[in-house]
Amino acid sequence: MNHFPSESLPHARTFLGWPPADSGWGRHVAEVRADVAAIALTIAAYEPVVLLAGPNDAAEAATACGGAVEVVPVPVDDVWLRDTGPVFVTAPDGTVHGIDFRFNGWGGKQEHGRDGRVARRVLERFGIPRVEAPFVAEGGSLETDGAGTLLVTESSLVNDNRNPGRTRDDIERELTALLGVRKVIWVEGVRGADITDCHIDSLARFVGPAEVLLSRPPRSPRPDVWTRVYERARAALEAATDAEGRVLEIIDLPEPDPAELGDRGPDFLGSYVNYYVTGGPGGAVVVPRFGDRGADEEAAALLGALHPGREVRTVEIHALAEGGGGIHCATTHQPAS
Repeated sequence: MNHFPSESLPHARTFLGWPPADSGWGRHVAEVRADVAAIALTIAAYEPVVLLAGPNDAAEAATACGGAVEVVPVPVDDVWLRDTGPVFVTAPDGTVHGIDFRFNGWGGKQEHGRDGRVARRVLERFGIPRVEAPFVAEGGSLETDGAGTLLVTESSLVNDNRNPGRTRDDIERELTALLGVRKVIWVEGVRGADITDCHIDSLARFVGPAEVLLSRPPRSPRPDVWTRVYERARAALEAATDAEGRVLEIIDLPEPDPAELGDRGPDFLGSYVNYYVTGGPGGAVVVPRFGDRGADEEAAALLGALHPGREVRTVEIHALAEGGGGIHCATTHQPAS
């Protein structure tokens, strides 16, 4: 049976993508590239980093990141490697395999001529066996404790824009077979409120055995769609147990106060839960910084306490957040074999 390891275990490398000049970022592409470079250089202090870039963009990517980051010629449409890259598992013989979940632009919402081939090209480049998934998903829709429990949103996976005609039971059977998990915890999520149809990695993350960190929206007298998503997710997690039958401890992580952030667009993602952990002991937890000083400091302190032995590194990601993503969305990791 395959094993879907926790992100906290050692990594062979981390992948990121360099947005091309013709990407959907338009006049903001330089700002997004600056965010990607800052993330890449932060992670490179702890483990190898590979930056994917098209032939016309590789030189600029190398200049921005210097010798600390390896730039490889794999063209991308966008920066969201968590979703377009392979999802890695350890096979029964101990070798690492990459699952290609056949990225389709989050249900056809975005052009993906290059991104749809990223997983295959990465696996070919690094000589890693490829497994083609029998259904469509993205890495940001899958969260594991590394011990047999998988956390997912129904809105993202059981959706006709990705998997027409598939039931939740169909997809659960395929998830358990592909990833080797023993328990799938389903959270309702919401369809159509963002491009991902509510990925789990911006909502809830495992931080330890039977411990789940949950992103809590700002309190408001008029709750919005994301408050309802949070409330339903909390109720589902409170009623769930993990693969070992343990009741989950749920830890709220407050999002920044919009009043402290200035003018933000409709796609802005203010989720500290979308952080990244470099693999193995003595690494780092890489935390987004948004501009609400109190909330930024509270998030960094909490994540540091929940990841003892790791250095807390904060990175300002205003441009990425405006595009509806974060540090975890922009990275994907290959576990060490």
